Amino acid sequence: MGEAKRRSIQGLPPKLVKPKRPKEIDTSPRVAAWLPLTRSQADRFVTLTTKGAWIGIGALVLFWLTVRFIGPAAGWWNLSDG
Repeated sequence: MGEAKRRSIQGLPPKLVKPKRPKEIDTSPRVAAWLPLTRSQADRFVTLTTKGAWIGIGALVLFWLTVRFIGPAAGWWNLSDG
């Protein structure tokens, strides 16, 4: 049974359709006139890549700790230098 038919049988009003919001237009100035990149987009890019870099550094440290200490302590492998 369709939604409209079910609502009419139950005596409910038709379902209201929410109007679509227009896209927000970025009014910040461009980095360069010929480059389709605004300053706010550039700032968001820098913020995102900085977070990504810190996540990558943390993952590298975790990997190093696993290879150097956790793996040998758990008996998963032996280090050749020690």
